Amino acid sequence: MIVKTLSPSSQPIQEDSRGGTNRPEELYVTETAPENDTQALVVRSPRLLATQEVTKLTEPGALRYNPVEIVTHYQDRPLQVWRRILAVLRPTLSFVFGLWSDSKRGIVVKNDRRRAAQLRELLTRLGPAYIKIGQALSTRPDLVPPAYLEELTKLQDQLPPFANEIAYQFIQEELGALPEEVYAELSPQPIAAASLGQVYKGKLKTGEEVAIKVQRPDLRERITVDLYILRRIAAWVQKNVKRVRSDLVGILDELGERIFEEMDYIHEGENAERFFQLYGHIKDVYVPKIYWEYTNRRVLTMEWINGTKLTQTEEIRAQGIDARYLIEVGVQCSLRQLLEHGFFHADPHPGNLLATTDGKLAYLDFGMMSEIKPAQRYGLIEAIVHVVNRDFEGLAKDYVKLEFLSPETDLTPIIPAFARVFADAQGASVAELNIKSITDELSALMYEYPFRVPPYYALIIRSLVTLEGIAIYIDPNFKVLSEAYPYVSKRLLTDPAPQLRASLQDLLFKDGRFRWNRLENLLRNARSNQDYDFNLVLNQGIDFLSSERGSFIRDKLVDESVNGLDALSKNVLHNFTYLLRERVGLTAVNETPGATVEQQQTLEHIKRILNILRETRGFDLTQLAPQLAQLLVNPGVQRLGQQVANRFTQKAVARLIRQLLAS
Repeated sequence: MIVKTLSPSSQPIQEDSRGGTNRPEELYVTETAPENDTQALVVRSPRLLATQEVTKLTEPGALRYNPVEIVTHYQDRPLQVWRRILAVLRPTLSFVFGLWSDSKRGIVVKNDRRRAAQLRELLTRLGPAYIKIGQALSTRPDLVPPAYLEELTKLQDQLPPFANEIAYQFIQEELGALPEEVYAELSPQPIAAASLGQVYKGKLKTGEEVAIKVQRPDLRERITVDLYILRRIAAWVQKNVKRVRSDLVGILDELGERIFEEMDYIHEGENAERFFQLYGHIKDVYVPKIYWEYTNRRVLTMEWINGTKLTQTEEIRAQGIDARYLIEVGVQCSLRQLLEHGFFHADPHPGNLLATTDGKLAYLDFGMMSEIKPAQRYGLIEAIVHVVNRDFEGLAKDYVKLEFLSPETDLTPIIPAFARVFADAQGASVAELNIKSITDELSALMYEYPFRVPPYYALIIRSLVTLEGIAIYIDPNFKVLSEAYPYVSKRLLTDPAPQLRASLQDLLFKDGRFRWNRLENLLRNARSNQDYDFNLVLNQGIDFLSSERGSFIRDKLVDESVNGLDALSKNVLHNFTYLLRERVGLTAVNETPGATVEQQQTLEHIKRILNILRETRGFDLTQLAPQLAQLLVNPGVQRLGQQVANRFTQKAVARLIRQLLAS
């Protein structure tokens, strides 16, 4: 009997007001084919079943992370816990002693390939939790010596496999049939073995090539004992080490939840489909198909991807593919994950990012995903803007919004501390800043002041720093923040969210004065974003400025526009009277003074902005005339025009009266 699990993921995903996601009730139809050739349909809902399961480690169906149940389970098993502690300490201390001994004998430890191989073997023996740490380090060429980097990279898909007999047994238990009855072909040995499972290459009866992922045996028990020990250590440190103010237990629980979700392949399949719905439309991003008929808790069947790991730069170059371009695609996709929809891939190591043969970036392994609430997304955008523009008062307030600081915290000493942290970068451009250096500097600052690192932050930083590590491997001069700022600029200029409109207002105005250079910088960066379009900016800008929400910026822009027109009229009149006096000889005509220095600067800013807009994607003079005709009948545009005309007329009349009185 073959069990088929059909996905309901084609139902639309809706975001609720709290930033979570709502779907209609998800029902999985399980088709069973009994021996008498009659078919029966059984309606199953994995989420409904999950709520009915009792979360106990002894039950195979319990895949939810529940720290209370884990504590209860291991409190009655002290011998098992101490055996695990000793099992970790013995090889770890032996390895550390070996490094110390080598250094005393004058051996350059960082170049010792023998020790690097020993570290990889040690992490492999210690289990999945430690393998995950090694995988994260394998993407940091700026932290890990090359010899160790090469060995740690093998942790992504070159771990020891488990026996085929166990894998075939899991396939039969999960899919209800022998492997040869389910698949037309199956590789005799796994083609990759990772921390939580191993992958076979196969072919369906219908001819499609597929990857079959089968979970490791006894996985949950091995992971939960490590989480229990680490959680106890984290709780002790959090209670007794006063300098540690971060929620270490919360961070570990967040990681535990993600790992438990990763052990549920039905959940991973849902993640893959949701990822495709949100990001599959991005140019040159590819998400493999999930075959739900052959997927269950411990077996996942997905489309086979022919590709090369991004860190294999020579192989990619030989195929005529630009690896750096694919990293740019990955950065743009990550920005939308973190800042737009909030559903992000929390484990983008090189084994999960492939360059396909047709030059696309394929994402694999959707087990470890996480979400960011809207308020946190907007806070991250504002923080990036404030870092780039050296607005440290705004940055301190961002950290309150992001829950790093309590609302009662006195920000007075923290603002100059931020200035000291970024002192070396004061003269740096956006292209010279990188996430790793920023997070390192901020980590030191967080020890001095009452910061608390919220649990969600750890996975975000892991995702960004890992991606930046891959980028640095491909191009040492690559800066993720430099690639990110055009997207952030585009969001500030076009996103109607009140939080970002307020941020735009704070960015453009200081002490009541309009900062033209900031607007120029935003427009110049935003036009580099592939989704940025002149028509989009024009239409959304007019809608915003003509609305009540845009009244403050509208009034200030009207004043600045009037100043620009005033400067232009003064220059025209000055040139005309100069011509009459010098060229025509009418000396009775007084030469009118030109625009002031401040007015001239405003006029130059306006000219530069017009040039930037003219060079923006979507600007077309042949199409601009019909657009202008439509804009002229827009009530909001008419109100703006009336305001500018009235202010300009008032200024002209006032100037005329002053001149008459003076004469």
